[in-house]
Amino acid sequence: SRRRKLYREELNLTSLAAPLPLRPEASWLQFHLGITRDGLYPRSSPTINRLLRDMQDLTIVSADYSQDEKALLGACDCSQIVKPSGVHLKLVLRFQDFGKAMFKPMRQKREEETPEDFFYFVDFQRHNAEIAAFHLDRILDFRRVPPTVGRLINVTKEILEVTKNEILQSVFFVSPASNVCFFAKCPYLCKTEYAVCGNPHLLEGSLSAFLPSLNLAPRLSIPNPWIRSYSFDGKEEWEVNPLYCNTVREIYPYSNGNRLLNIVDMAIFDFLIGNMDRHHYEMFTKFGDDGFLLHLDNARGFGRHSHDETSILAPLSQCCIVKRTTLLRLQLLAEPEYRLSDVMRESLLQDPLAPVLTEPHLLALDRRLQLILKAVRKCIDTYGEAKVVANDTMPPEAPASDRVKLTT
Repeated sequence: SRRRKLYREELNLTSLAAPLPLRPEASWLQFHLGITRDGLYPRSSPTINRLLRDMQDLTIVSADYSQDEKALLGACDCSQIVKPSGVHLKLVLRFQDFGKAMFKPMRQKREEETPEDFFYFVDFQRHNAEIAAFHLDRILDFRRVPPTVGRLINVTKEILEVTKNEILQSVFFVSPASNVCFFAKCPYLCKTEYAVCGNPHLLEGSLSAFLPSLNLAPRLSIPNPWIRSYSFDGKEEWEVNPLYCNTVREIYPYSNGNRLLNIVDMAIFDFLIGNMDRHHYEMFTKFGDDGFLLHLDNARGFGRHSHDETSILAPLSQCCIVKRTTLLRLQLLAEPEYRLSDVMRESLLQDPLAPVLTEPHLLALDRRLQLILKAVRKCIDTYGEAKVVANDTMPPEAPASDRVKLTT
């Protein structure tokens, strides 16, 4: 308490200048204005590179718990298999120009694989997985992961000394190794090892740009039809019924439009990163039922490079449908001169925390890509290319009445 009082007194004596008005050219605002029904940002967008630099370099003016952790008010039922906010501490960091990013600290070293006996819902979440997922999503031309960059944070100066949340201030401590540590209130009551520590003050983490507020851009959170069982022994219907997709196809909105195709895109993305934790997906309501799906919360990816969890591909293998644009991009990245691992390696070198992934994880991408293409070939052999590959490169056909007018 005495230390926190001294911090507050020092901050009062060295208070920051009054915040500047919102600049129309601010990268945060330009990112939000660039969102369209095709993706979170245009294919060639200088704004995104500027936004990544700003998240990496700009001064942090405040830090706080995320809204879901605040909602818990420190309460935690330690008997639950899955904690309400998971076991991952995340903070909201704000910048001088009204920018805002989600900070996820390093919990696991890059060379450490997730143990074989870990269930996906108790696995650690990894900051480098968030960074790598953004780069992979951009390489696949999905553009559905918010811009994410790595940053080395001084937890004392850039979190403790700028936060006004007294609960967050109270969970800082100095470890026996003289490192500054902090923890999330709920998980700490269950497991003391959930604290994260600097070295002694510096800590790696990922920063993901916030999307526009829900007031400006409402979003829906929808259960994934291929949701997994979050228990030790339960199974969902899709895990035991190979014809499960026939049921899904009869349910709106999967019965028409491109929602099911977008689910397959998401499954391909998750298989490549090894993410089994996609229980929900979000989408902007403004773009209607055929809008793109947001690929959020990818921190449980890139856990095991030595294992390929083919069950993640169930939407593809059971429905036997894929977008032509997605297939063409995958086939290109399987060519020796555009090998996915090479493209990812080069892309990740741009991040300040490079190397973001170890070499075995990069090589696993090539192996998994071949398994995806093998699954598509099997579908084509069974049902024919016309039924499996959906041509999304052509503009929508005009109604029959309009075609008649054109011909006459």
